[in-house]
Amino acid sequence: MFHKFTNYPDTLPVRFNNPFYYEPDQLCLKAVDEVKNWIENADATFLSEIEQGKMFGVLIVENKKELGFIAGYSGQICGRSDWKGYVPAVFDYLQPNGYFKLHEAEISSINKEIISYENSVEKRNAVEELQSTCNEAKLETEKYKEYIKEVKSERPENKPLTQEMIHQSQFMKAELHRIKKRYSSLIAEKQAVVDNINKEINTLKQQRRQKSDYLQRWLFKQFMMLNANGEQKDLIDIFYNYNELHTIPPAGSGECCEPKMLQYAFSHNMRPISMAMFWWGKSPKEEIRHHLHFYPACNNKCKPILKWMLQGIDVEPNALDREDSRTLEIIYEDEDIAIVNKPAGMLSVPGKSNRQSVYSIMRSRYKDNADSPLIVHRLDMATSGLLIIARTMNAYLDIQRQFKQHKVHKKYVARLSTPHTNDKDGTISLPLRPDINDRPRQLVDHINGKEAITKYHFTETDRVELYPQTGRTHQLRMHCAHNEGLANPIKGDELYGKKDKRLYLHAEELTFIHPTTKKEVTFFYKAEF
Repeated sequence: MFHKFTNYPDTLPVRFNNPFYYEPDQLCLKAVDEVKNWIENADATFLSEIEQGKMFGVLIVENKKELGFIAGYSGQICGRSDWKGYVPAVFDYLQPNGYFKLHEAEISSINKEIISYENSVEKRNAVEELQSTCNEAKLETEKYKEYIKEVKSERPENKPLTQEMIHQSQFMKAELHRIKKRYSSLIAEKQAVVDNINKEINTLKQQRRQKSDYLQRWLFKQFMMLNANGEQKDLIDIFYNYNELHTIPPAGSGECCEPKMLQYAFSHNMRPISMAMFWWGKSPKEEIRHHLHFYPACNNKCKPILKWMLQGIDVEPNALDREDSRTLEIIYEDEDIAIVNKPAGMLSVPGKSNRQSVYSIMRSRYKDNADSPLIVHRLDMATSGLLIIARTMNAYLDIQRQFKQHKVHKKYVARLSTPHTNDKDGTISLPLRPDINDRPRQLVDHINGKEAITKYHFTETDRVELYPQTGRTHQLRMHCAHNEGLANPIKGDELYGKKDKRLYLHAEELTFIHPTTKKEVTFFYKAEF
C-alpha cells in the first residue's frame, strides 16, 4: 500500500495540514497525479462505477525514513474495499458469511415480509371493504337525512305539530340512530381486520428497527480507531464523547477515505505529513462536487473521528482560530444606523472561537449603549461588502421588517471561476436546504428545500451582478456553482469550487427605507476585484 517517491523536496511541512481547511501541497499534488493515472488505466467495471462520483484521497507519509504516500477511497467500489493499491477498510464487514452479512440477511428477510404484507391481496381487500363500508354508511345516512328533511318539508307551515307528527319525528330520529349504529358496528369489524394486518406489519417493522439498530451499534463497535498516540477507541465512544449531545455515529462513519488512510498509517507505524481529497466523476444532483476538485473532510461523519485520530499530531489551525487584526471601515453612521464594509474573512457575528467579528468591533465602538449594535442581517465570513447595523431597537425592528417583506434591495458582484459563454440576463430558482451531514454546506432539494431565487446580469465574461430575491444560506454560491444554475462556481469558493486568495463575492449595493427619515437610501461600495 506504500508508494515510494523517487524524488522529493529536502524540507517537509512542519505541521500536518488541517483536513477541514487546506490547500494541497506539492507532495499531495504529485501523489494525486499518480492516483489519477491508476484510475485512468483501471478496468472497465471500476471506471464505470466511479464515473458516477467517488471521493479519493492521498496521505503523504514517512515510512522507515522513506517518503511516499498511501491512497484510499470513500466507501466501497463495486461492493469491494480491497482494490489493489488502495488502503483497505478499517473493518471489512462485507465478508459473505460474516456476522454483518448474516444479520443483514435477516433484516432483508423481514423487510421482504413487510413488503409482502403491505402488498398482499388480503390487505388490499380488507382496506377496500373498509372503504366501501364507510362510503355505504355515508350514502345511507345522507339518504335517510334527506328523507327526514323531505317529510318535514311536507308538513303545514305555522301550525303546531300533531301527536302523530311528534311520533313520526321520534321514529325517524331513532331509525337514523339505528342506521348509524349498524354501520358503526360494521365499520368497526372491517377496521379490526385492517388493524390486525397493520399490527402484524408494525410488529415486523419494530423487529426490523431493533435488529437494524443493534447491528449498526455492533458495527460501530468494530471500528476501533487509532490515534497518533497509539490509543484506540470505537466509533460509539468517539461520538458519545465528542460533545454534550452524546450523539451516535451517522451511517457510513469510519468509511471515508481520511480515517481509512490514517488508520492504515498508524497501524503500520507510518508518520502522516499531509493529506488531500479529490472528487472523481459526476456531481451528485443535490450537492456540489466537481471532477478533480479538492475538498475538505466532511463535518458530520469525519470531524469527531479525525479530532480523535489526530491527537498527538501538530495540526495547522483552522482559519477561524487564527487572530484577525483587520479594521472595519464605517462608510456611514447616524444615531439610528451604521453601514460598514465587512472585509472578506471576517465574521459578521461571534463564532465558537475568540476571533473578532463585525459585532465585537462595533460593540467596542458603542460600549456606552447597552442596546447597540444590533445585527440586522449577515454576510458569510468569506464574503465582503455592505452590512447594516442598527443602533436602536426601533431601527432594528423597522429594517428587519423591510427584509421580511423583501423591500431591501441588494446587489452583489462576483468573479466566476471560468469565462462564461452565456452573457444574457436571467433568473435562477433552485430550492435549498442544509446538508445535515456536512454543515455548513447546502443542498439543492426540489422536494424539501426552501425557495431560493436569484436574478443575474453579466457585465464581463467572468463577472456577474447577482440580485438575490430571497436570503437563503450560501444562495449565491450555490446558484452559481450548481449544474442547474450557472454551473460556474464563484472564484475562490472553497466549499463549492476551488480555493483561491479569497472568495470573489462582494455585497456592493444596498437600498432600503431609512427607519427614521422614511426616505429611500442607497449605499454603494465598489468591489476590490
